[in-house]
Parts: sequence; C-alpha cells; structure tokens
Amino acid sequence: MATPEQPTAGAPSARRGGGGTGSTWFRARALAGSCHPGPTAAVTVLLTVLARAAGHNAVSTALIAAAVLTGQLSVGWCNDAFDARRDIAAGRRDKPIAAGAVGVRTVWTAAWCALALCVPLSLACGPLAGTVHLAGVAAAWAYDLRLKSTAWSWLPYAAGFASLPAFVALSLPGHPWPAWWLVCAGALLGVGAHLGDVLPDIRDDLAAGVRGWPQRLGTSATRLLLPLPLVAATALLVLGPPGPPGARSAAALLAAVLVAVAGSVVGRQWERAAFAAAVVVAALDVALLVGRGAAII
Repeated sequence: MATPEQPTAGAPSARRGGGGTGSTWFRARALAGSCHPGPTAAVTVLLTVLARAAGHNAVSTALIAAAVLTGQLSVGWCNDAFDARRDIAAGRRDKPIAAGAVGVRTVWTAAWCALALCVPLSLACGPLAGTVHLAGVAAAWAYDLRLKSTAWSWLPYAAGFASLPAFVALSLPGHPWPAWWLVCAGALLGVGAHLGDVLPDIRDDLAAGVRGWPQRLGTSATRLLLPLPLVAATALLVLGPPGPPGARSAAALLAAVLVAVAGSVVGRQWERAAFAAAVVVAALDVALLVGRGAAII
C-alpha cells in the first residue's frame, strides 16, 4: 500500500510556529485527533470494564486494554490516512490531515506502528484469543481499505464487534468459549454502530462516490433500520442467558423498544432523532453487556 509523502497536495502545511516544541505539540495533538479518539476511547474503556467484570485480574485486564487500544488506534489512523485525498477534496477542515495539521505519511506510520504493537499484545493474551482479536482488527482494516464502498460494508463492523467479547472470554484461564448470545449481540451492535456512524454523512458520501450498504439504502431507510439491530442486541442480552430475565433487564428491553419506536416516528420530522434514539439504545446495550460480564462464557 502506498504511503503518500506529507503534506498531501492541496493541503496547507502542517508546519506552524516553526520546528520548536510548540510545533511538535501541535502535530502530536493533530495526530491524536486523527485516530477517531471518541470511538477509540469508548471501545477501549468498554472492553476494559467488561474484562474486569468477567473475572480478569489487573494484569490480564491491562493487557487486554493495551491490545484493544493499539488495535483501535491502528484502525482509526488507517481510516484517516486512506481517506485523506477525498477529505482534502471535500474541504473537511474537521479532519487533521485535510486541515494540514499533520501529514499523511505521519498518520500511515502511526497506523502501522500501532498495528505492529497490537500483534504481540493480542497474542500475549493467548494464541486463540489473540488470533480472534487480530481477525477483528483485520476486518476493520478491510473496511477502511476496500469494503467501506461496497454493499458488504456492514460485515467488518459485525465481525469486529463480535470479536471483542470473544477476545475477553477466550483470554480467561482455560480459554473458555464465549456464550453464543454474547457474540451475536456484539455483531448486532456492530451493525447498529455502522448505520449510526454513516447516517449523518450519507449525502456527502454519495457525492464523493462512497456507496456502502447504508448509502445504497438511502437516508430514510437507514434512519428507519438503525434502531433494529440495537434492539435485537438488547433482546439477546436480556433473553439469551439461562433463566428468566430480571426486572431491570426486562425494563431495559422495554425501554429500548419504546425509545427505538419513538426515534423512528420523530425522525420523520427531525432527522437526528433516530440517531439520538440509537445512541440511547446502544447505551442500554452496553450497560447490559457489562452487567453480564460474569456470564460471558
């Protein structure tokens, strides 16, 4: 894969304030902004909390957190570096590369370094667990490099999110298999995350020639579909474990259904309502996922 020289043609220079400490700090901050810091932090924190809830000790939890963090960093930097030319052409000033705050080569280098760190950190959690996690990271890279613009754009998200709870379970002593309902719920959360991530940008993506699954569905269909995989994930997290669901779990499932329906109805008039509802349902799913930590096997 080519690694373009920095700065990319058409972007302003990243050299602000000369070559001193201030300039170095500015570029470091811009590099951090290129890794998609919100999702990177959210996934890392979620998996760290899930690992502790599942019974990992402090050392193994830290190892899992480091593996997940480096994997997420590599995916985020790969995404921004690969999309640099399109972001520059679209005038995306919110993107550090397009704004000229950091060069493409720097971001590519960071992506490959993070990936190189992710491999031994993942395998240190166990050969099978590490392989599962690395397969999820590979799926995310495949999305960045190719599948984002195909009808299969949902698949890397499903595979990547399903691999995360499996990674936590397989890293436990004895390397137990994860519960089926947990892996399926993770996959559904991934599909919902994909729809929610793309929904606000569908029109811009279509103008730029990006035709993934949500772009092919269109804004209205994606808005209506968005809550469904998240509610399905809620149902699995509530009904999948053995025994009848508790009162709190049942209430969470009812709340997810009501919020999803309300988001779809209000979304006809206010487009952001469906996305807001999906965020609420996803938060309920995350709370249920963490609450099920001890039952992930």
